[in-house]
Amino acid sequence: MEPPLPSGDETRDRRRATLYVAPFLAIGLLNLVVLLRWGLDPLWAFAILPPILAITAIGWIAFRHGVGERPQRTGNRGE
Repeated sequence: MEPPLPSGDETRDRRRATLYVAPFLAIGLLNLVVLLRWGLDPLWAFAILPPILAITAIGWIAFRHGVGERPQRTGNRGE
């Protein structure tokens, strides 16, 4: 049976995921503001908001669970 992970790792993973995804969320929201300032109908501009939030959420979940980490090998297969 594996020992439970320390709670510090979970907090660190959440912070790391937030730091990785925050620039993309900021760019998406800035794009939304620019579209509104250009005079685009607010209904069409806010139609862009759900995909921005959805992709941000998917990215946060992916980074939170280590999508960028290489899996650990347990055995030596002749390498």
